[in-house]
Amino acid sequence: MTENRGGTGRGAVLGVATAMTGLVAGVWLAYVCSVMPALARSDDKTFVEVMRNINDVIQNPVFFTPFFGALILTGVAAWQQRRTPAKGWVIAALVLYVAVFVVTSAVNVPLNDALAAAKDIAKARTDFESPWVAWNTVRLVLTVLGFGCLLRAMALRER
Repeated sequence: MTENRGGTGRGAVLGVATAMTGLVAGVWLAYVCSVMPALARSDDKTFVEVMRNINDVIQNPVFFTPFFGALILTGVAAWQQRRTPAKGWVIAALVLYVAVFVVTSAVNVPLNDALAAAKDIAKARTDFESPWVAWNTVRLVLTVLGFGCLLRAMALRER
């Protein structure tokens, strides 16, 4: 089946890209449904301290591998699937994940950096919390949509 559709290597890249995209969606979901609601109950000092700590420790290979891997492997999969019925779905997933990368780079990371540099804790929280939560929700929606596109692409490969 997959042998007739371009080989198992192409299917493997698509599968790993799908898994990594799902893992990233899970990170964003964890913030939406637990981390940020829990921190919302905290005082300003605790909120800022914990978010600063999270922003420091998340910069590690365990997070960076799926975060960057999803982007790279979805791009590779788009190239590999360019002559298959899955092509449009993989390209859609790539566009969605590029949007996630742009939101992260242009909004969430600068908010993290501003929080790290802030001196006034109360103002830092006020400036950070609502926009960061909103844009993280955008990342979640985009990543879940991309994940769904990749699942659809995998299903088309199996036909």
